Amino acid sequence: MGLLSKKDAKLITDPLADNNPITIQVLGICSALAITAELKASIVMSLSVMAVLGIGNVVISLMRNVIPSKIRIIVQLVVVAALVIIVDQVLKAFSYQLSKTLSVFVGLIITNCIIMGRFEAFALGNGPWKSFLDGIGNAAGYGIILIIVGFFRELLGSGTLLGFKVLGDPIEKTGLYAIGYENNGFMLLSPMALIVVGIIIWVQRSRNKELIED
Repeated sequence: MGLLSKKDAKLITDPLADNNPITIQVLGICSALAITAELKASIVMSLSVMAVLGIGNVVISLMRNVIPSKIRIIVQLVVVAALVIIVDQVLKAFSYQLSKTLSVFVGLIITNCIIMGRFEAFALGNGPWKSFLDGIGNAAGYGIILIIVGFFRELLGSGTLLGFKVLGDPIEKTGLYAIGYENNGFMLLSPMALIVVGIIIWVQRSRNKELIED
């Protein structure tokens, strides 16, 4: 038998599509609006949430039988805050400029509904391995939406991807700019992130009619 049973594999695959934290559960929308103007920031935020949620789920699961019910939320906040501080310090040490770009949004991982929701709904009632898979799966589902949104916002808004000019040079009028193409500055505004997420939700639900509410 493989490393993952069919049931364990669903903990990772379900949040990628039919139970996506952003498009189905409508959680974590704030960061989708705030930091997706650049693909690089979207990727780093996705990896940061994956590290915090994956490790945090394991920690909460290991402590689940000793955490008094009345203070479980406080304990969860302490765990996620400690992990976020570590992630923030790692970013500052290895990518200071990017950490400045993400600014307070890394700190706001502490209040990300997805993380607290998985702690409460899953890690408190399951073992470390399943909790780890659940954390990785939900963080990946969150991250893939951020990356898709960041891809289109940076490409159409700036004509770049990861800072590299992929559509040509708008000043020297090379590439697509030579035939009259212009960057859509509206894509860099926060409301456009919501519109892109809305389009993703529309595509997802048009492909899976079961997701459409009566």
